[in-house]
Amino acid sequence: MNSIAGGYEPYLDVPAAPATASQAAAAATAAHDVLVAVLNQTPLTATFTATVRQAIIDRLADLEDDSIAAATVADGATAVADGIDAGEAAAAAMVAERAGDGRWGAFRFTCGEEPGQWRPATSTVCTTPSGPSDPFAWVAKVVPFVVESNEQFLSKGPPALNSGAYAKEYDEVKTLGAADSQRTTGQQALVDFFQANPVEMYNRSFRTYALGRGLDLAEQARLYAKFTLASADAFINCWEDKAHWSSWRPLTAIRLGADDGNRKTDGDPDWTPAIPTPPYPDVSSGYNCTTGSYMEVAETYFGHGRTTFAVVHPTGIMRTYEHFRDVWDDTIDARIYQGIHFRTADENGVQLGRGVARWVDQHALQPTGNR
Repeated sequence: MNSIAGGYEPYLDVPAAPATASQAAAAATAAHDVLVAVLNQTPLTATFTATVRQAIIDRLADLEDDSIAAATVADGATAVADGIDAGEAAAAAMVAERAGDGRWGAFRFTCGEEPGQWRPATSTVCTTPSGPSDPFAWVAKVVPFVVESNEQFLSKGPPALNSGAYAKEYDEVKTLGAADSQRTTGQQALVDFFQANPVEMYNRSFRTYALGRGLDLAEQARLYAKFTLASADAFINCWEDKAHWSSWRPLTAIRLGADDGNRKTDGDPDWTPAIPTPPYPDVSSGYNCTTGSYMEVAETYFGHGRTTFAVVHPTGIMRTYEHFRDVWDDTIDARIYQGIHFRTADENGVQLGRGVARWVDQHALQPTGNR
């Protein structure tokens, strides 16, 4: 989009396209080509059956064809041809840039049996885990897109096990996050709503918001690039943070609470969270790293003032907010009510995501004044 419309520093150098090129055709082609390239990379070729993978690729081709057909009617055949060329060039540049970037590597989180150390799923020991380790732990070692390193935004970590702060957080999640907790209607609504994949949910929600604000296609592309660059680097730094602190989840902590060295924490070997515990460490919360990055991008782009923003769940249910930052207040609480994070992990995640988003805002896609 930027190779056609100009106005901003490019993320990667690609040839300039004619200003008359179809932006819609460029966007559709770039999206299609990147997605298909990723689907054709190992090990994703083994993740789906050949039939399912081909069905996805065929669906992407249909979506691209529909977009190209609409663009041809709106912009003309010559403009569409130029747009397709621009999209192909941008996609090829991105695929080449990310070759060998560490995706799908061998890194896995380390299980430990000392108090405070992470153990997978429902296991309390490392030798006989009752659940899988994180198959996406390799994200911690992926080369970032914009930030300078995987460790640039490491959090301050969890509170000391023998501290009053830890005991307070322990009691909070034990009381409100158990499967049989007596949560309020509002608390349970957060439990249910914020189980959806945040990337998909926030992308859909901001597409609607951007259209309502009248952003043209090029500005929408820049906004989505900021969202996805920031959230990708937030994920990478977040998973490195998990690897660095390797802290236990509430499920392990509460079942072993009698042995953590804190006299204010009462253990319960049968405690079960409201939703299944993910197979990776507590600090920092990935959901909140993502939420912090998205909402900080929104605030730096649209401003910090009052607005009407709706987060749209895949089921169509909406939660409406007056400030973007109000969303992370809910996602912090949601992960506690779900029983899968201590509050510090959630708050650290938001701050990590916000820090990454501010860095991306200051170091990528800067205006050049020539649009």
